[in-house]
Amino acid sequence: MKILYHHRTKAADGQYVHIAELTAALAALGHELIMVGPGEAGPRRMDAGTGGSASLRARLPGWLYELLEFGYAGIAFWRLWRACRRHRPDAVYERYNLFCPAGVWLKRLTGLPLAMEINAPLRDERSSHGGLRLKRLARWTEEYAWRGADVCLPVTDVLAAHVAAAGVPPVRIHTVPNGVSDAFAGGLADGGEVRARFGLTGKLVLGFTGFVRPWHGLDRAIRLLADGRMPPNAHLLVVGDGPALPDLRSLAASLGVGEKVTFAGVAQREEMPSFVAAFDIALQPHAVTYASPLKLFEYMALGRAVVAPTQANIEEVLTHGRDALLFDPGDADSFAASIARLANDAALRRRLGDAARKTLLSRNLTWRHNAERVSALLAAAMARHGAGFRAPPEPGPTQAGGAIPARE
Repeated sequence: MKILYHHRTKAADGQYVHIAELTAALAALGHELIMVGPGEAGPRRMDAGTGGSASLRARLPGWLYELLEFGYAGIAFWRLWRACRRHRPDAVYERYNLFCPAGVWLKRLTGLPLAMEINAPLRDERSSHGGLRLKRLARWTEEYAWRGADVCLPVTDVLAAHVAAAGVPPVRIHTVPNGVSDAFAGGLADGGEVRARFGLTGKLVLGFTGFVRPWHGLDRAIRLLADGRMPPNAHLLVVGDGPALPDLRSLAASLGVGEKVTFAGVAQREEMPSFVAAFDIALQPHAVTYASPLKLFEYMALGRAVVAPTQANIEEVLTHGRDALLFDPGDADSFAASIARLANDAALRRRLGDAARKTLLSRNLTWRHNAERVSALLAAAMARHGAGFRAPPEPGPTQAGGAIPARE
């Protein structure tokens, strides 16, 4: 089928990874993708920046920035409408964002089925952390978007409950968690080069990937390196960047374990399997309660022994003692104790790592499988809609959509 894919993501981070991996998997199944969104087409280099939108948000009053976000929905709708007339797609796939009901407007105008990927309850999230000002407008746009979609695709069952509470019928809600690419699922990545590059050969490597924030709790892993519970060859490898790094560096130096911590910086996507393969123990020290952490699936795919918090969204994927060690996030020492247990038990590391990989493969937690599910759900929605796109094409030759490079 021909799928019009809409997003509002300009950053080169985990959001972009989700977009790039899913669209690549859909294209591999033979679908045509017409991309509508900000930023340049093609691959992006991963970076730690939050982009120009964060800078603009900091300079403007909150209410004005939110009005501009809503105003962008009009621009997005026009671009979607133009793409529809040019490419005549079979269905629309939209990555949900707050103040952006453009996909539902397009559906109501054209009759195209709409699938909506939901990664967070953004109204609640921004109310709690971002100082949301236009709360009534935010609530209306969120509920309007979710209720207006033919299919809602939250990334966890926890998030699915938020969607249901907004009035979306359960029959239209389908949980589709994050996944891994073939580069991870193959399980063939070799961490030897990474270990050699950073002087980690022969070390017991604790590893973390991702954007590093203060509340992630990596300070507890650094403090543990100064603890007598750990083997003398234990080493922490942090792959990523973020606002917590200066404090973590200072903490490591003050505890006298600076030589036991390596900050590798931002790694590009093609490098990530090799970095994760270099880990002996993979750390998920914190997780938002409704999120589907991308790093978790990548750790599992490469058979790493995982330490993660005991909470509902994590337990949708992992089971304590079977394929991971899950710690009590309310217990200050539980995270460190779990790491120390694994650090001193090579057999347990192997057993949990092997079981984690088997769990991922048995449940098909891959982007390819996600694309197959999305395809089936869109096909079912198309069958329910019947005729599809109602508007006449623009006069003149029609530009072919092609695979992923087609863009509006």
